[in-house]
Amino acid sequence: MRDGTLLSADLYRPDTADPVPVLVRRTPYGKSGSPGGASVDGLRLVRSGYALLVQDVRGRFGSGGAFEPYWHEAADGADTVAWAVRQPWCDGSAGMFGRSYEAMAALLAAAERPPGLGAIAPHVAGSGFDEGWTRQGGAFQLGFVLYWVLYDLLLEGAGLAGAELDEVARAVDRIEELYRDPDAASDLLDRLAPYYRQWREHPGGHPYWRRAAPREAYPAIDVPVLHLTGWYDIFLAGALENYRGIRECGTPSRLVVGPWSHCVTDGIFPQRRYGLAADERSIDVTGLHLDHFDRHLRRRAGGPETDPVRLFVTGADAWRSFPDWPVPGTQDLVLHLNGRGLTAGPAPEVPGADRLRHDPADPVPTLGGATALPGQFTGGDCGPLDQREVERRADVLCFTGEELTDPLTVVGDTAMTVYVTPDAAGADLTGKLVDVHPDGRAELLCDGVRRLAPGAGTAPAPGEPVEVTVALGAVGHVFRAGHRIRLEIAASNAPRFDVHPPVLAHHTVHHGGDHPSRLLLPRLSGG
Repeated sequence: MRDGTLLSADLYRPDTADPVPVLVRRTPYGKSGSPGGASVDGLRLVRSGYALLVQDVRGRFGSGGAFEPYWHEAADGADTVAWAVRQPWCDGSAGMFGRSYEAMAALLAAAERPPGLGAIAPHVAGSGFDEGWTRQGGAFQLGFVLYWVLYDLLLEGAGLAGAELDEVARAVDRIEELYRDPDAASDLLDRLAPYYRQWREHPGGHPYWRRAAPREAYPAIDVPVLHLTGWYDIFLAGALENYRGIRECGTPSRLVVGPWSHCVTDGIFPQRRYGLAADERSIDVTGLHLDHFDRHLRRRAGGPETDPVRLFVTGADAWRSFPDWPVPGTQDLVLHLNGRGLTAGPAPEVPGADRLRHDPADPVPTLGGATALPGQFTGGDCGPLDQREVERRADVLCFTGEELTDPLTVVGDTAMTVYVTPDAAGADLTGKLVDVHPDGRAELLCDGVRRLAPGAGTAPAPGEPVEVTVALGAVGHVFRAGHRIRLEIAASNAPRFDVHPPVLAHHTVHHGGDHPSRLLLPRLSGG
């Protein structure tokens, strides 16, 4: 690297004396695993005529230097590409790809414009390491971040041994306890992962995060991009933001969204199967990479250009292509909270209000959604889970529409806007969009949170209602005839988000009259 640090990589080459393009994957999770990572057949890339360079990022496994998550990936990635394209086995052209952190590393390196880089394929990438990664709606993503640091960043690859490694292993084994009492891990994390405290202390949007944020560098990313993500992926919003932001800067971009979570890639969840077509193998994710790199590194035209956006529309359980994202031709469908119902048309004139209790000792438990919790490695706690168990709680408000007489297709970003009088101690407002089946199954589609913190400019004066908009997430979904639309509102979703406030609190959700609380859905014309 430019500062003299040595990074270690494995090189896979096709059996030819001719120089070939190189594809670079930079990972914090160890280069010795599958060369293509979890979704891409790396050896197939090599058999197709590419050199494949898989590198341990700085400070991880075989690479030198100190690991500081995020901060070195732009420069180190650019230096790695610049080195690779000068080698005699390379024809001077390079691409980058990878999942999750690896995908973010590719985006950050692309913004450095290293010589020879011709295309990238970030898979389940975020758009920044603050909002959408460490936080969502101002809430700390405790469930994902704490386990990620302990299990993925400290248990392996950090060079720990002996008593320190045993201490980390014990922490992983008692993760559920740590979710209830995160401060119990503070000493361990301060010693072995001091960056974790920095993440907790710096709010979203702070200049601290701008050192490594793809969203800050869209104009500089000038190579074609293939974005892949999933409806239940924890970084879905960031991937969609990346697609739109880079495309708006004039850079060719394509987008694929499947019915996947961060770790479930076959479309099979414990309570929902989306069919064989939903599997990453069925749509040939490796083939999508090859087509992308062949087109832009080898200048092979391949088939004719198609619509750049390909979405798996759940409910219909089929792939559809669109000319862009947000999808053209959608119209806002506004459903107002009306008693405990949802109704289209004007806001109800009769005012109503519901009390919302928050008990930090008994928060509303996480049940499915775009999570990345320990059980997700078997698909056990993420995705389209049935919400009826949670809905039976007294601290969850359910607003349900009438039975649909015709199918309703919703494609795009969903949101709820509600009027709430929060407790003086502060509040979290969480929302879930749910598809209620004729048999009563309440299938979670997407969810979100918005934090109102006293003294932070996000909460009103005590006792006053405030209009709050909560981004619930993006969907591509058909509500079938006979189904109903439901909006759930609560004050916690733990351990996905840290619990706030840490004291007993009571909030009031207002609707009707002067407080037209509502659910906003992007309805596709004709659907």
